[in-house]
This record gives sequence, C-alpha cells and structure tokens, in this order.
Amino acid sequence: MTTTASTPDTILIAGHWLGAWAWDEVLEHMKASGPRAVAMTLPGLDGDDPDRAKKTLDDQVAAIRDLFDLLGISAEHPATVVAHSGANAPVSLLLDSCPGLVHRVVWVDSGPLPTGSIFAPDLPEDVEELPLPPFDVLAQQASLEGLSAEVLDRFRAKAVPEPGPVLRQPLELTDHAGRTVPTTLVCCSIPGAQVLELAHAGHPMFAEVANIEHLEVVDLPTGHWPMWSRPGDLADVIASTFASV
Repeated sequence: MTTTASTPDTILIAGHWLGAWAWDEVLEHMKASGPRAVAMTLPGLDGDDPDRAKKTLDDQVAAIRDLFDLLGISAEHPATVVAHSGANAPVSLLLDSCPGLVHRVVWVDSGPLPTGSIFAPDLPEDVEELPLPPFDVLAQQASLEGLSAEVLDRFRAKAVPEPGPVLRQPLELTDHAGRTVPTTLVCCSIPGAQVLELAHAGHPMFAEVANIEHLEVVDLPTGHWPMWSRPGDLADVIASTFASV
C-alpha cells in the first residue's frame, strides 16, 4: 500500500503496564507498506518519570492530544487510533471529547467504556500503584496464549506499575460522541460473535459495543497480547482499515 496525503496517521497505544516499546514488532511490519505510525507511552507508564504514580486519566488524554498537535492531526487530517486493553479508558475519553480528530478507532482485545466506568473501584486510596502481577495470577484474568518464555521475561523486565489514580478515576463522558466514530474490534481472546452476543445482552463489559454506529469485527484468535503473539497479522489487520479512507 502506498501512503497518500489522504491516508491517516496511526497512533498505537498499549494497555496497562506497557509503553511504546510493546508495539516494536508491529511497527516493523507496518514500516514498508503503511502510513506514518507512532507508538506512544501514556503518562504514568514512563519508568523514568519520578511523578508517574500521580498521573491520571486526564493526564493521559492530554498527552494524546499533545501528540495529535505534534503530528498535525486535525479535522482535515484525522488519525487512526489503535487502543489495546486498558488503553480503552483514556481513548474512550478522547473519542468523547474530540471525535472529529479520529478517522477510526481500532480496539485490540478491548472496547469502548460507558460513562461511570472505574477499572479498580475497590483499590484503596493509599495504594499508589499496581505492579504487574505474577503470571499465574494474570492468566486468570487475561489469556497468555502465544507468548513464549522469552516474551514473558521481556514483559516482566519492561513492565511499569500502573498508577493508582488511573485505576480509580471514573470515566465522565459528556455526549457519547465516540459512538459515531468508525470502529474496528479486533477480537483475540474472545471470538467476535461472542463479544457481540454479550454486547446485545447488556453485559457491562461489552454493552457499549452495541451502541457503536459503524462497527467492523475482525477475529484474530490468540491471547490478550497479539502485538507479541501475532504481530504481523495484527499489523495487516490495522493496515486493512486504511482501505476505508
């Protein structure tokens, strides 16, 4: 695919404990054929920031907007935003506040959140951060399918604890404008058909999917971290969304 002036830039945002480094293999696959793609590290997930544990969802949304400004993202040149896992909280807020700046959102084993959502409502106020749990505990929450011992070692070595304020902050959406943004669900650990069934049944984790006006569902069977287990295939799925430009 040849990059053209009408092809949107792509912003890649990983979930909890992860920074821009999580997308390295996907970016390698996208270099040859896609448009400009940039991976970002959200505030709170930069291990060199001494104040990272104090960062909030508002800080994360502001950082995405700052990157948009740096890249020249505008209503005339909107971006494709790829959000993995827990990046759904700041990206849901982003879509609500400036939907005209996003050409398409690609949720990677993730999805939009409804207003009032809190990731960890029971996390005590005195808990400053949440480290990456042991993998046997993590595997009870999210599939580790396709991840080698080497990948898991890298995950453990590079993971940064998630800031407590990010996990406790409720989402405050204003007019649900994000529902109008064209959306691709990349379903990995749960098949797309099951996600849609749960959405239409009103399951709280998936209910907002039923409100999306322009929805595409793509199955990419693997675990919860496809950027490591199937990076080339994930890059192809992201690139396929450019066809709708």
